[in-house]
Amino acid sequence: MIHNSSVIDKNAIIAKNVKIGPFCFVGPNVRIEENVELVSNVHIDGNTNIGKGTKIFPFASIGTEPQDLKFKGEKNSLIIGENNLIREYVTINPGTEGGGSKTIIGNNCLLMISSHVAHDCKIGNNVIIANNVPLGGHVTIEDSVVIGGNSAVQQFTRIGRLAMIGGMTGVLKDVIPFGLSIGNRNFLQGLNLIGLRRQQYDNKKIMGLSKAYKDIFGSKNLHENLKKINGEYKENELVGEVIKFIEKDKKRPICSPLS
Repeated sequence: MIHNSSVIDKNAIIAKNVKIGPFCFVGPNVRIEENVELVSNVHIDGNTNIGKGTKIFPFASIGTEPQDLKFKGEKNSLIIGENNLIREYVTINPGTEGGGSKTIIGNNCLLMISSHVAHDCKIGNNVIIANNVPLGGHVTIEDSVVIGGNSAVQQFTRIGRLAMIGGMTGVLKDVIPFGLSIGNRNFLQGLNLIGLRRQQYDNKKIMGLSKAYKDIFGSKNLHENLKKINGEYKENELVGEVIKFIEKDKKRPICSPLS
């Protein structure tokens, strides 16, 4: 069902059972898959793919040009997965040549009012981004991350799986998987133990992760600390995931506890 006040380019690909409410715009290179709903006043442009079952609320702007002065009109794309909720005034930009030319959002995510996903971001599945949260360009957010309201994530930052960012946090440093990060300029307050238990991880493994956390951040030299515990937690995949995250990009600063 497409409302007669909406403007849908003849070259756009619209699947079955798509609902497009009043005053929407859909550009020529847009592909909308089955059971998507555009409530009203939604603008979708660029080389954009919207996955099945996604619902987009009024005044969202999806797929317009990146807010990057280096962008010169090169070919790019935006891929949004399935069953996402994209609330009012959300803006999502496609990629740039300098970041692989793609912005990607996974499945089952909730982007709350006035959040912004900049060019070349990579967002996993089951991610919640609360109201008024901007993500800078090239940000990577892994699965099941929660970012509290009025926080801001600096460009190129990585946030690991099942991490939680408290409200009004300035995220300048990478946050390890399962980390709990807060502060005007983010620091680690501990581990997201509640999130781990909700995921039904074995309590013994969670306790091992808690011990490893103290060892990893026992001094300021993280990589030396990792060498000391190398092999000690080899049976604990949670610890292994944290170590792999830290070692993956040694140029990036890692968010650490205050003391």
